[in-house]
Amino acid sequence: MISGTDGEAHGDGTEFTAEGVETVMREACEAAGLDSTEAELLRLGSNAVYRLASLPIIVRIARDPAVLAEMERAVGVARWLGTIDFPATRVPTAIAQPVLVRGLVVTFWESVQEREEYAAVSELADLLRRLHWLEEPESLGLPYFDPLAKLSASLDGLHAVSPEDRSFLEERSAKLAKEYDRLDFVLPFGLIHGDANIGNILRHRDGHAVLIDLDGFALAPREWDLILTALYYDRYGWHTEAEYAEFVHRYGFDLMNWPGYETLADLRELMMVAWLGHQVDVSERSATEFARRMRSLRTGEGRDSWSAF
Repeated sequence: MISGTDGEAHGDGTEFTAEGVETVMREACEAAGLDSTEAELLRLGSNAVYRLASLPIIVRIARDPAVLAEMERAVGVARWLGTIDFPATRVPTAIAQPVLVRGLVVTFWESVQEREEYAAVSELADLLRRLHWLEEPESLGLPYFDPLAKLSASLDGLHAVSPEDRSFLEERSAKLAKEYDRLDFVLPFGLIHGDANIGNILRHRDGHAVLIDLDGFALAPREWDLILTALYYDRYGWHTEAEYAEFVHRYGFDLMNWPGYETLADLRELMMVAWLGHQVDVSERSATEFARRMRSLRTGEGRDSWSAF
């Protein structure tokens, strides 16, 4: 299913539309020696994602042309995880990447399966527990994760929402920044996935669960990798009580019992809302959901009606 289109131009004037990214995809595949005949566009949002018909390969084109260094790290992370047999998405070994085509960053990934099937919340806990025991090689050059800087950059580029909404988000961000600086993290600092949630763990065609979307690998308090699962259960009802209890049991730590939980939850939630604010001029669905979430932030009510994106 294809979601989202706009006319935003990049690089040499290529528009990030279904037509524009198809040209980029075909040129990238030709350069890599891959057959792009009957390639299927799976989604068009922050990235354009294609599945090739000729080989089990996913082609990913980033909307933001400034992510070259980030994608270089993601490819490096994938190669490293492959050497230690960690269950994560792989990159084809014979393709040099990422590549720049018409000013856009293109990467190639091995397809996990022919259809998208998410794994279980309990399996996410298992993979995070295993991931958090790893010590990353210095050669990866992973950055320190600063959620406040990321949120600030997101708000600075938030031009599609009303001045009133943007002002509200900025004021809430300033308040949370002070609270975040006072947090006392209890889990060890180290390697994190950065966006650990049920949407980034897929069922491999052979049955096991694998982590995907490796762009956000960084060094940070491990609590950051647990917050989304807690939020999805506690505030939005996207996970059941039994699912969350099993997640806690398998990982070995209940983030909701940590005194800093509410602050971290508020900060992560604000980042989710700001991210969606960048999509309001892309689709009516995004605009409707952004308005719903803004009402919740202002009133403190209605979070159980949020839709997953």
